[in-house]
Amino acid sequence: MAILINEENRVLVQGITGREGLTRAKLMMEYGTKVVAGVTPGKGNQTVLEVPVFDTVKEATENVAGINTSVIFVPAPLVKNAALEAIDAGIKLLVIVPDRVPMYDVLEIAHAAEQNGARFVGPNTLGLLSVGKGVLGMIGGRAETARQWFRKGHVGVTSRSGGITSSISYYLSRSGIGLSSIVHVGGDGIVGTPHPEVIKLFQDDDDTNAVVMFGEIGTTQEEQVADLIESGKFTKPLIAFIGGKAAKSGTRFSHAGAIVEGNRGTHESKVRRLREVGAHIVEHFDDIPKVTREVLDDLNLQS
Repeated sequence: MAILINEENRVLVQGITGREGLTRAKLMMEYGTKVVAGVTPGKGNQTVLEVPVFDTVKEATENVAGINTSVIFVPAPLVKNAALEAIDAGIKLLVIVPDRVPMYDVLEIAHAAEQNGARFVGPNTLGLLSVGKGVLGMIGGRAETARQWFRKGHVGVTSRSGGITSSISYYLSRSGIGLSSIVHVGGDGIVGTPHPEVIKLFQDDDDTNAVVMFGEIGTTQEEQVADLIESGKFTKPLIAFIGGKAAKSGTRFSHAGAIVEGNRGTHESKVRRLREVGAHIVEHFDDIPKVTREVLDDLNLQS
């Protein structure tokens, strides 16, 4: 199994004729993802990478069977309309790559997704990858790199930082620890599929034996993960590193969603809460592979 992306996803790329859309569509296709259509208003009736391009999402879904996923590469001010168009057309999984999407636009997308039984990852995300099965977005940069960097196995990765997502996955693989699925939830304060939702997906994934989580100051995502552990809704080993230890109140750390306000979302509160429920806290980033290996060996779990 895998979470969110596997061989069954039939993918639409919104903005496929743009520089980013074209480059990332090529990455996805070369990794094995089934990119079956593209949309750019005003540029229909052509093909890109042998993929048919349509003017609207509705036109694409009416002409290409089984589209269930959209990856969005359009300028931030256009993201809301692109996402709502995809949701309205019945697409159930969206990956919203662009950053600087207005917060109120994200809230509208979230409301539409909830009303229509859809899910979105991002915005401000590199996307997600299930090793050997498919990639949505831009993790790995190139298909050849993604194949070389990420070893197949049974450890999931969820992260609030794009660069850290790739780094953790690379260093785990290099140390001999294989990966099931990799998810960059996005760096903004409001995202469609935050850590707790990804954790629940990993809980139900038979291919995942343990999860490595990169958290940050700001928001309560990590505390909510601790709540899942405490309530028995997540029972697999969790190895966690929380960034932003030196940040003071009012300081933004790297991402829009990583800001300490008063006593909420602090490094200390996240670490304390995760420790209380038995998560394995890593103090130094370089120790993530070592601690992960120790946890797997102690519990006799396959990596």
